[in-house]
Amino acid sequence: MQQLRVAFVPGVTPDKWGRVWRERNPRIRLHLLPVEEERQRAVLDDGTADLALARLPVDLDALAPLHCVRLYDEVPVVVAARDHFVAAADADTPIPLADLADEQLVLPHPSGWTPVVEQLPFPEMTVRDAIEVVASGTGIVVVPMSVARLHHRKDVVHRPVDLPPTTIALVWLRAADGPVHQDFVGVVRGRRAGSSR
Repeated sequence: MQQLRVAFVPGVTPDKWGRVWRERNPRIRLHLLPVEEERQRAVLDDGTADLALARLPVDLDALAPLHCVRLYDEVPVVVAARDHFVAAADADTPIPLADLADEQLVLPHPSGWTPVVEQLPFPEMTVRDAIEVVASGTGIVVVPMSVARLHHRKDVVHRPVDLPPTTIALVWLRAADGPVHQDFVGVVRGRRAGSSR
């Protein structure tokens, strides 16, 4: 039986696309493979996955060029302990970065943004570990809302923050492109079965 292996980063929920794929392509087995963000490009290069639902930026030209279809943007949120001042903020209004100037950022933000105050040298850690540190009241972390929800705890809150959104995209090797890849692109873009590209 033919198969299609699709990797996905934390916070992405590919189940709805998986259901549609299985209905349309019962003869092609779909394997959904969770992967950490640090490996989202590597799983394509080493052949572990055929496509990846990745969080941009991804190097689209390293080793071998990739196709990239942007799917949706993610709202960035600041995660803080439940008794932190951000808990009182409106859940629909982004917190200005100036309000976070005196905070300790437990995990570096991919954009390079850092609070103005001198930062403590936190060790490298996973997002889950960073949110645990945040729960203790030691600092804050900024992640996409989907990741904050994935690692939800009762002792933390998250609120939107005034930083650019991140983007989830479907990426795959240009050299490996074929009808099966394009069929999956059609599924994630919401094309009906049998519609032309």
